[in-house]
Order: sequence, then C-alpha cells, then structure tokens
Amino acid sequence: MKKELPLLLQVFAQKKPVEQLTEGEWDFVVRQARAGMLLARLYYVLKTRESLNLVPKVVMRHLESAKVHAEKQQNDLLWEVRHIAKVADKLDFPVLLLKGAAYAIGGYAASEGRIFSDIDLLVPKKNIADAEKQLMLNGWLSSNKDTYDQRYYRQWMHEIPPLVHMFRGSVIDLHHNILPITSSVCPNADLFFDPAQSMDKYKNIKILSPVDLIIHSAVHLFYDGELDHGCRDLVDLDALMREILGQKQTNVNALNTRADELGLQRAVFYAIRYASKVLNTPVTCIGGAMNAGRPNKFVLSLMDFLFMRALMPDHSSCNDLWTGFARWLLYIRSHCLRMPMHLLIPHLLRKSWGRLTGKAAH
Repeated sequence: MKKELPLLLQVFAQKKPVEQLTEGEWDFVVRQARAGMLLARLYYVLKTRESLNLVPKVVMRHLESAKVHAEKQQNDLLWEVRHIAKVADKLDFPVLLLKGAAYAIGGYAASEGRIFSDIDLLVPKKNIADAEKQLMLNGWLSSNKDTYDQRYYRQWMHEIPPLVHMFRGSVIDLHHNILPITSSVCPNADLFFDPAQSMDKYKNIKILSPVDLIIHSAVHLFYDGELDHGCRDLVDLDALMREILGQKQTNVNALNTRADELGLQRAVFYAIRYASKVLNTPVTCIGGAMNAGRPNKFVLSLMDFLFMRALMPDHSSCNDLWTGFARWLLYIRSHCLRMPMHLLIPHLLRKSWGRLTGKAAH
C-alpha cells in the first residue's frame, strides 16, 4: 500500500488545498514545518500563491513569527557577507558563496524564509591557504584543534575545519570543491569559476551559475549522510528548479549537459526524481545525462524505499517503522561514497572509539 505524504508536503505540492485543512490538520502542518525548518518558507509559499487569507488566525501567528525570525537571520547573513566581501577584496582570486548564502545574495526565491546556520565559501584549491589566512586576520579562527581532525579535513576532504568568528560567532565553511577529493565522482572544481555569476554589490564575491546552483544543491542532499534537514534541502531544490528551469522545462537541456560535463548525473537524476515525486516539481528526466544517471531497477527501488522516508520532515507524524533504518543506511552510504574502504574503515573505527571515550572525532 502506498504511503501518503505528510500533510506539510501535500500543501507544498498543492495536493491538499489549504482551505480544506481542518484545525487538527493545521496543527500537524505547523508541527511538521517547524521540525523541518520550513515554517517561514511555508509563509512565503502561501504568500506567492495568494493563499494567506485562507490561513486561520491562530496559525498565522506561528507563520508570521517564523517569518520575523527568518528575516532577522537573513539580515545577519547579509551583515556577515559584507565583512566577507572586505576580505575577498584583498584576494586576487574569486570567492564564491554557496548554498543558502548564494540564494540570498542572488535574490533567488529559495532564500525566502530559509533558515541559515553557516556560510559556505568556495575558492580554488591552490588558494585555500591564502583565503584561510585572510579570514583568520579578520577574526575567523579554526574551531577544531584535534590533530587527526585537521589532517582528516585537509588531506581528504573538500573543505578545511569550520572557522568561527571570535566575536560574532558566525561560522564559515571554506571549500575547495563540492565533494571530498577521495570520492570517485569528485568533479573538477575549476569548472565552477568561469561561469560563476558576478554580484553588482560585491567586487570579488560571486555565486555559482544557475544550473550549477541546482547541481550543487543536489550533490549536497544526495551525497551527504546528515539528512535531518533533508526535507528543507529538497524544498530548496524545488524552488531552484521552478525558477531556473521554468515551468516548461526550457532549460533542462542545459542541466543535462552540465551534469554530464561534471560527471554528476546520478545526483541530478535523484534530485529531479524525488522533487517531482514529493513536491510535484514540473521537471522530468529527459534523456541525455539523466539516462546516464539512472541506476538499475534494483538500486532505484532501494533508493525509493530509503529516500521517500529519509526526506520527510523529522517529525514523529512523518515516520514509520523503517524511517530510522533508512536514515542510518543512507548515512553509511554517504560515507562509502565519500571515501574508499581502506580510508573509511580506519576513520569510522577511530570515530567510534572517540565517541565511546568521550573524545569524539569528526
């Protein structure tokens, strides 16, 4: 028997008209949205659909409160970006904003009501030491002093340990790629810089090209094992694809071509598949790179079983008996995709030992 999607996602997908929601159903929608960090996003989606007048007053108080919180977070983000821009102006190489910060600076709808936790930057690998030095001179310091963790990040990963500002507490994740260099599908990061979009307000701050924004969002969601915010990330993808590809899929060929060029067809295939299934995103897999990214029937059936559970809001009303197992199995999968076994097994053993002894490593 096919499992029904949570009420929140039925509202997002317009499969459940808001005027038909009962008081008890609204209670579930609010709880699911809050658990998924999507309450403010729900406000903006309903505003775009001109449906806010259909929301009960008691529910509107929750939505408006979440909206105020999200606006405050976005103002804080813009303040931090201005400080980062001052650092970028001292560098002779481009600095790219990624994920939520890029959506906000680029004026994308995906930023409306989005909650931000840190700021992700991408610089050329050969320049990452210079970027780190300038950030440190401006108050961002490494938050991790563990020798093994430092080596783990700098030798194998696509980023250095997080940098935390000594006064403001803002967190920067400084990347030189979008996937660990140990991953078999790690792309050539140099390909992201030439088509990057310049920002009028900032001299040396850029964001990924429109199709690269979609691809990076897909990679982040379907290669990262931390799926606590997977539903929010899927909503990001839905918003990006609707805005960038258009309701008539006019730019889907560009997405096909770019996914093929970067060797990231599988992540893009999953992004289109599950955004369409869950949120009714008007984009379908049309030949080309999408066919190259399609797994065999067994793997696809397994991924459907796992992702259609793991990508739901992290709320008890959205779970079934298999949800915890699905998230755990995808967590293991993500590690296998990120590192070869001869590196992964010693790393996981060390990580497990650290947790047992109270000295948890990354």
